[in-house]
Formats: sequence, structure tokens, C-alpha cells
Amino acid sequence: MIKRIFCLLFLFVTVIANAQSATEPQMADTFRQEGKIYVVIAVLATIFVALSVFLMILDRKVKKLEEKINSKTP
Repeated sequence: MIKRIFCLLFLFVTVIANAQSATEPQMADTFRQEGKIYVVIAVLATIFVALSVFLMILDRKVKKLEEKINSKTP
């Protein structure tokens, strides 16, 4: 499961890197000039970290349930 998460993360980073090679919109310049780009980055980072932590916790719970089910079956 963790390998799948890392594969999806790699795919996500690759898509973001390709998207950045295009011409930058004027909105990004405005955000940079006003200093709001850091807020946008912080919010995105927080969302990404929260989702990652949630998936890791969910993975642990699923593993525990799988072990519990497998130990009960003869």
C-alpha cells in the first residue's frame, strides 16, 4: 500500500513539474508581488501532509484488520 502511495506521489510531482514549464499566469505574479503565494503554498502543503498522514493511519488500521481476520481463519 505504501508503495502505491509513493507511486501516486511521484506521478503527482511529475505532473506538477510539467505544468510549471508552461507560461506562468498573471495571477501567479500578482500573488508573488502581494506575498500571498506563500499562503497558497502553505495551504496546499498542509492539505497534502494531512492526506498523507490520513492514508498512513488508514493503512495501519487495514493491516491490523487483515491480520486479525487471517489469524482467526484456520
